[in-house]
Amino acid sequence: MSLVTYELDDHIATITFNRPEARNAINGEMRRDLNAAWERFRDDEDAWVGILTANGDVFCAGGDLKDGEGSVGTFGGTFWEKPTINSFESGMELFKPTIAAVNGPCIGYGLTGVLFCDFVIASTTATFAFPEVSLGVPTIVGAIRLPERVRWADAMELLLTGKPIDAQRAKETGLVWRLVEPGDLRAAARSWARTLTEAAPLAQRATKEVAWRTANMGWIESVRFGETMRKVAAATEDVHEGIKAWREKRPPRWRGR
Repeated sequence: MSLVTYELDDHIATITFNRPEARNAINGEMRRDLNAAWERFRDDEDAWVGILTANGDVFCAGGDLKDGEGSVGTFGGTFWEKPTINSFESGMELFKPTIAAVNGPCIGYGLTGVLFCDFVIASTTATFAFPEVSLGVPTIVGAIRLPERVRWADAMELLLTGKPIDAQRAKETGLVWRLVEPGDLRAAARSWARTLTEAAPLAQRATKEVAWRTANMGWIESVRFGETMRKVAAATEDVHEGIKAWREKRPPRWRGR
């Protein structure tokens, strides 16, 4: 049985943590399954939007402290000279829209993965924590990513105390985009994913890549890169379909080509 499942339906890929008996804590086997699921989503031409969610009452308990070997992945290199961009949550270049549907506690690695999703929809029972400092170790990728998503003091509240915050507090900080009742979580994520699939998928990816890369560029470089991406997108079949559909006053039939 896969510890992370991948299901594709109507251009929506659902990646699900599937180790509920261990609170979806990530061990080596689950890490391999998780990385494979994200790579499959990235490479799947028919997958336009991704949903990250979990089976059970806990979204993810972080790294498995009892069975932690390989939980961060296995890769070559010596001492610190190791490649660290080896997973979705460590910064995989992926520009398809992604949604996190969070139920229950979301801890450590689980929260880092959520931070790389574009939209966070959480149940009112969700909680969020980076407990690493309470174990005597620093949070690294989370410390890089979280201040980009929320205000500095709100980020430091999570990163420097190790204590959890509830769903309402997460919504107030901007970490969570939308709160729903537990029974409505998956339907809400699915509904938003369907809305996203109504737009041209390649244009979405180009737009997201421009937003992502230009955060660290100067103004001239940003505009030049954006205009280059505009020309790349203009060469796709979907551009012609979008204009044709507008002229014919009908919904476009996107192909992702």
